[in-house]
Amino acid sequence: MYRRILPQDVSRGCYRDTMAAKPVQVSIGVELQRLIDANPETREKGRSAFIRSAVSSYLAAKQRKAVDVAIGAAYGGAAETMEAEASGLLDAQAWPRD
Repeated sequence: MYRRILPQDVSRGCYRDTMAAKPVQVSIGVELQRLIDANPETREKGRSAFIRSAVSSYLAAKQRKAVDVAIGAAYGGAAETMEAEASGLLDAQAWPRD
């Protein structure tokens, strides 16, 4: 089912003690594979770790974008109202003197 995790796998950062891993098969174009394999992180941690990191980064960026869109939708066009609500606080603020 799963292969045994060896000490060198852990030291290379390929696996964590609590991470359950499931092998998946993914087709990648030859040029993209060449770029992945040429990356220093791939040589240091292995292709699987590199791809896990890339997918995690992609999903996190996608989530941040969704949050940004939601914030924009919630507050878009409300700049004048928000400025009026905060004007007293903004007037009271001062930059520290050096």
